[in-house]
Amino acid sequence: MTESAQSIEKRVDELEFRIAFQEDTLAQLNDVIAQQRNEIDHLTKQLGGVIDTLRSTMQTGGSASDIDEKPPHY
Repeated sequence: MTESAQSIEKRVDELEFRIAFQEDTLAQLNDVIAQQRNEIDHLTKQLGGVIDTLRSTMQTGGSASDIDEKPPHY
């Protein structure tokens, strides 16, 4: 092989390595994003439950501070 062909082959190998590394990094990032999406969905549902509880407490004549009050036997 000529020196020029060896140089080109070396450059192609380096590019292939970089592409493989970038593909792996993108796959890892995609996994993290999917996990975060699931966590956001879970937290959104929890927040919705808290809001519903607060609204029902407010509608029944309670105040927001009633939720934090300790029962009388404490």
